[in-house]
Amino acid sequence: MADKNQDLSSLISSFEEFFTTIYKDKITDVLLAYPRIRSIEVDYGDLEKFDNSLADALIDSPELVVEAAEQAIRNQNKTLPSGTGIFSPHIRFFNGPGAESTMIEHIGSKSLNELVTFKGVVTKRTDVMHRVKMAKYKCQACDTEYKVLVGRNFHEPKKCDACKKLALVPVEEEGTFTDLQKAEVQDLLEKVSGGSLAAKMEIWLEDDLVNKITPGENIEVCGILRLKIPTNIKQKREFVYGRCVEAIHARSLKRDFEEIEISREEEKKIIELSRDQSLERKIIASVAPAIYGYSEVKQALALQLFGGTKNKMMKGDAPLRDDVHILLIGDPGIAKTRFLQSITMLAPKSIYVSGKSVSSAGLTASAEKDELGDGGWTLKAGALVLSSGGMCAIDEFDKIDDEDRASMHEVMESQSVSIAKAGIVAKFKAKTAIIAAANPKHGRFNQTKNLADQFDIPPSLLSRFDLLFPIMDVLDEEKDSKLADHILSSHAAAAAGTIAPGDADEDVIDKGLLRKYITYARRYVHPVINDGAKEKIKHFYVELRRMGKNSGSVPITPRYIEGLVRLSEAHAKMRLSNEVDESDAEAAITLMKYVLMKVLTDQETGRIDVDIIATGKARSQVEKIEGVMDVVRSLTKDKEAVKIEDVLREAEAAGIDIGLARRILRELLQKGELYEKEPGWISIVGKEG
Repeated sequence: MADKNQDLSSLISSFEEFFTTIYKDKITDVLLAYPRIRSIEVDYGDLEKFDNSLADALIDSPELVVEAAEQAIRNQNKTLPSGTGIFSPHIRFFNGPGAESTMIEHIGSKSLNELVTFKGVVTKRTDVMHRVKMAKYKCQACDTEYKVLVGRNFHEPKKCDACKKLALVPVEEEGTFTDLQKAEVQDLLEKVSGGSLAAKMEIWLEDDLVNKITPGENIEVCGILRLKIPTNIKQKREFVYGRCVEAIHARSLKRDFEEIEISREEEKKIIELSRDQSLERKIIASVAPAIYGYSEVKQALALQLFGGTKNKMMKGDAPLRDDVHILLIGDPGIAKTRFLQSITMLAPKSIYVSGKSVSSAGLTASAEKDELGDGGWTLKAGALVLSSGGMCAIDEFDKIDDEDRASMHEVMESQSVSIAKAGIVAKFKAKTAIIAAANPKHGRFNQTKNLADQFDIPPSLLSRFDLLFPIMDVLDEEKDSKLADHILSSHAAAAAGTIAPGDADEDVIDKGLLRKYITYARRYVHPVINDGAKEKIKHFYVELRRMGKNSGSVPITPRYIEGLVRLSEAHAKMRLSNEVDESDAEAAITLMKYVLMKVLTDQETGRIDVDIIATGKARSQVEKIEGVMDVVRSLTKDKEAVKIEDVLREAEAAGIDIGLARRILRELLQKGELYEKEPGWISIVGKEG
């Protein structure tokens, strides 16, 4: 005990000098704001510069050092401006050693009771609880009262010192309490090596750290690693302990996306690469290089990796989405999953999920029994929340249940997740770029019909994707021969441990460098659209609308302008330009034209019709449905029901194919707009006889 007191007194005197010289102004600032601000934040780097041995002591004996630092402040006997109470702030050390490199999975028993600093993403947190700081006990025999400070390794007193009887009982309502909140943090996704699970750590937050962090947020924690007493009987017998971190400091990392560090040498390489005349071709070639062809898809995925200009706000402080959403719909076995996996490996922050095994709770947030706290309910962040600031790849998108898919509407447009589950109402940030892959409704595309009619995805969700790519398995002998050669040579080279002849391509950028290039662009480049680019996009939009006016279809809607702006900004970021010029707008328009021609062309009329996506039916189809309904209305004008044969005959006379008219009648009966009064006779729902 004497050694501890001696250590404590020397530490106190060191901190008194530190606070009166280095941190004098900061202490004055906190004093003026106390008790609204109850903590003095001390940078570990400042402490290390002042006294290296003091910084080392903080790592080895953080509890003792924090106690000494707080006592040193109290010894200054500062009076509050109001003249009431004692100035007794917390000392919160942050920016400890290893913050950038330490991962939760590497924190072991050697660090017990020592200071640890790491970064992670909050997966869940509990409600606020209250922990006893100063307990009050009363003797039932002689009424003597005791106040006992509750700390670690606290043993509850039973015996009264006055009457020597075992009659002490706690007076709980008269104790002194502090707020306590528990949270679960896992390793940052961008730091976890592919295929391995992200390690988790429970953290305890007290007093003014409570409610400072939210699920889905990236944080840096500086605290003391502690053992958790097991509650499981088997673990007690085997002396198996859990672990948690008693947080000294926890701060949100406002920089959402890239926790990847870029050295000065790497920055020079990035700037040099941005000046390459064939930069765009090289980046496109580096996206899924193992996949043969599909240059338009690869270009779109490259633009998605860069994203638009961040933090744009409309009037009224409404945020504008900068993330690009892409949907790949294609025949089975043509590398859709390979595209998704390649993108998740390139993106500095990403999550890959498969539609067959994901629920709305797994995508957005789930309500779970609170194992950390008092056994109530707590919210746990799902894939879209955890990948906020990065990308989420969703495979088998068409296999997700309709009610689960419905939860994505808000995420894709507003980039937030509103939750009302188990009595908890909350809103999470989900600033995520989504790349999804799906199969056509009947397994394979029928190229004689409108492609959009073959998507088993609601139109309201389809319209939120910036780009939709149908990937068709076309029978082409020359292309098939080249593809077979590419796959066979790749497999042969992989088995031999060499590079395939076609893969030794100077155009392919090293994956590590490309990830850092994307990181650099997203972090530092914020392009603004110039007048030339604005005029080009406006001209494209107005011309398409004019064509639609003449043909009676709606070829494009205002929502597509925002998509063009995002793609143009991403193209500018790709070359590290802070200005979006006409070449960027032209690249975006070319991609959009490709998608419009492939997906939104009405096979019957040959016109581009956005209603194929927006409403699920082309304008020409809608006109024919209305034509059939007009026939039914006219035939039932003076009677209750009409024969189906009569409707088909009249529809054919009006120029509607009899097979199509039969199909339309079947659809209208299924939807409940018509009903069969008796076999072979139909009537309009709601029509009175």
